[in-house]
Amino acid sequence: MDYAELLALELEEAKGRLVREVIAMVVLAVAAMFTLSFLCVAIIVTAWNTPYVISVAWGVAAAWLVISIATFAMMKAQKPVEPLHVLRDEVSHDLEALKDALK
Repeated sequence: MDYAELLALELEEAKGRLVREVIAMVVLAVAAMFTLSFLCVAIIVTAWNTPYVISVAWGVAAAWLVISIATFAMMKAQKPVEPLHVLRDEVSHDLEALKDALK
């Protein structure tokens, strides 16, 4: 197979996959943020007429900080996506075949 053709196919596939994943992640992030925001407001409102309202508000803020740090750590720990792996594998196989043929 021609490498240019393989590269074009690989890029088209990667583009489609990236667009779908980005849209899904944005929708998930927005939904999660709204859910967590309303949950936090509900927790603070529930504690409004109690002597613990300040503690609850700071507890909610601390929970958000912990969530943010955990999310950051998870993002750093993820394995990066390898683009163009099919093209790289094909070139590697062709080079191996060429080396074997020249022996």
